[in-house]
Amino acid sequence: MPMQRLSWSPLKQLIDLKPGTSNSSRSINYQCQLLGINRSGLYYKLRVNHAKQTIKSHIAKVFEQIPIYGERKVCEQLLEDGYKVSLNTVARYRQELGLQAVLAVKQVNTTMPIKEHKKYSYKLRGFNISHANHDITYIKIAGGMVYMAAIIDWHSKVVLSYKISNTMDAQLLMSVPNDALERYPHPEIFNTDQGNQYTSEAHTQRLKNLGITISMDGKDRATDNICIEHLWRSAKVERIYLNAYQNIGELITDVDDYIEF
Repeated sequence: MPMQRLSWSPLKQLIDLKPGTSNSSRSINYQCQLLGINRSGLYYKLRVNHAKQTIKSHIAKVFEQIPIYGERKVCEQLLEDGYKVSLNTVARYRQELGLQAVLAVKQVNTTMPIKEHKKYSYKLRGFNISHANHDITYIKIAGGMVYMAAIIDWHSKVVLSYKISNTMDAQLLMSVPNDALERYPHPEIFNTDQGNQYTSEAHTQRLKNLGITISMDGKDRATDNICIEHLWRSAKVERIYLNAYQNIGELITDVDDYIEF
């Protein structure tokens, strides 16, 4: 049976570097042959990459503080903190550290169109202007299902207005855009999906009265409203799905904190 090989450091410790001054009379070459190691590396001293260790330590610190961050956001955080590092380096160091973003993924379809309601065409393709996106998503808590409506500015990705309610009624539908329209300059185009809450007369007429062009995603075209879809995904996988909310108050407090974050 072949002898189990030891690691490099213990093997080096077995070498008598001064055979003439000890009980051993065997030469260094002969000792290296017996142990199966190369003499050329006998005097090698491991050089520690202190810059690498510093960056890896900071990556671990970021993970401890914000475990939801993937490699891109970690890289951006390191650059912001004054470290000169590439995305590939961050990805490699995270892999060496065994770090992976703590996320949860679920898919919920929230678009329920009504055939009788008028649909509007998608008017954002090719545009590079400031306009708003409005959408509603479902969130499950201990007592059942609640609804979150939000408006996001396509250009800056800022959440202009949002609200959580246990009913998806006209009050939820209108309060969020009304709040945004009162606090910010009116957009040229207001985009939504084809859900019945957005094709309703109350919603479309409010926008028409303000001279705002109505735009709607194409059928089965979630990418047409990609900004707000990214918001829903980020909020859910980075915060909401990682917690169990006992009531709507806990959810509202946590979402307020996440939006601020």
